[in-house]
Amino acid sequence: MDILLIKIKRLGSNVLKHSILLFLTLISVYPLYFVIVNSFKNKASYNISKIGFPQTVVLDAFKKVFLNELLPRWLANTLILTTTSVFLCLLFGSLAAFSLSRMKFKGRIFILNSIISLMVMPVIVMIIPLFVLFGRFHLNNNYLSVIIIYVGVLLPFNIYLLYSYFVTIPQSILDSGKIDGCSNFQIYLRIILPLSKSAMMALLVYDLLWAWNEFLISLIFMQRDKLRTLMVGLTLMQGRYAINVPVIMAGLVLGILPILILYIFTQKYFIKGLVAGSLKE
Repeated sequence: MDILLIKIKRLGSNVLKHSILLFLTLISVYPLYFVIVNSFKNKASYNISKIGFPQTVVLDAFKKVFLNELLPRWLANTLILTTTSVFLCLLFGSLAAFSLSRMKFKGRIFILNSIISLMVMPVIVMIIPLFVLFGRFHLNNNYLSVIIIYVGVLLPFNIYLLYSYFVTIPQSILDSGKIDGCSNFQIYLRIILPLSKSAMMALLVYDLLWAWNEFLISLIFMQRDKLRTLMVGLTLMQGRYAINVPVIMAGLVLGILPILILYIFTQKYFIKGLVAGSLKE
């Protein structure tokens, strides 16, 4: 009897846990469903049913988005800012994490703690000082200003995650490299980086997601229409087509699609990289 009661309690507990997880999953997936479904409707179909499947799939909303002559320029701007920022973050982050985790020098822990403390600083606090500073150097409406801010925002987390992973790499592997005559840079290039593919891939996905979807910084520092990023440009389209919701949804689909495909194909590396640093030698 006691065993039966225990099994019933476990079953009830599992049902409750899975019900909560299912509910949270539906909440997370619903916005994506809403955007995709309504992008294939016209204005009349959307007014009839806002959450149901379209009775007839139409591509009028996508045609109107593609007719915007600035769309290729917005996409190019986003690609330039995102790829450059992510590359610099991974490069500088891995170099800094390697020096902090494997090189012994005074102030190393203080520097690491200072970098980690920057992770809690809100971006919005730095907007006005940076806008004034870049204005004095004539860097507003310039790729360089946004790239500098993106790298500055993302770099502390990159250093922290890679540091947590690099310290788990056995010292014996690095010592064998030194015995073979490798310099510190060669150890970093030939040993550390090949062993850190999971962590680097996790950061690649995280940085790309953040930079691709970033809105506030690019809105303030890139105010010319031709310099807008994709997300900011889609917001301008929202103002132009405020009544035609399917057009807005079609623009959002085009903005989400590249990064969604990337995440689908790299999610196993992303998850593996996030938990890699939790294991100790």
